Amino acid sequence: MAHYFEDSPRAASRPGSVTLVLPDLHLRLETDSGVFSPGRIDPGTRVLLETVPPPPPEGDLLDLGCGYGPIALTMASRAPRATVWAVDVNRRSVELCARNAKSAGLDKVRSMHADEVPQDIRFRAIWSNPAIRIGKAALHAMLTRWLDRLTPGGSAYLVVQKHLGSDSLQRWLSEQGWPTSRLASRSAYRVLRAGARTAAPQER
Repeated sequence: MAHYFEDSPRAASRPGSVTLVLPDLHLRLETDSGVFSPGRIDPGTRVLLETVPPPPPEGDLLDLGCGYGPIALTMASRAPRATVWAVDVNRRSVELCARNAKSAGLDKVRSMHADEVPQDIRFRAIWSNPAIRIGKAALHAMLTRWLDRLTPGGSAYLVVQKHLGSDSLQRWLSEQGWPTSRLASRSAYRVLRAGARTAAPQER
């Protein structure tokens, strides 16, 4: 079975589009098969975008697992002076996000494969609907890789379905030294806020 978190999706291309409507934003986005939630804006993504505080107005921001770009483009729209790094391991997603940013006139979105982001970039904020289904070990490795690049005082906002382990992820993040709290709980989702790492991981 093909997964949206593969580097090169095997699913045949079936272009489509969705509309992202928020109180401050209205965007038409290209989608395709082989990417995350191609038929509609994912409900978790919508919960995240409707509950997070405004992003920092300047600096480097990260959309981790950008898909075709609803989170990255919202960040860029709300913080037009910031640089938004839209990263994914799925190259079809990266290409779609880049095209959607160009169509929206959001020229400070940098859409690229996760392995291509310069190592010296540090992020003032991370927004993500993380790929929980990659498995716990891979998820923890991914979050460690990117949350360790938060600037002091920076925050990561993650939306996670309750039945897919939002509470256990909150505990794990706090145990690893990222102080984590629940920002919102709506429908089947929770939005977690994790601060920059303040302590060494706890021994288990």
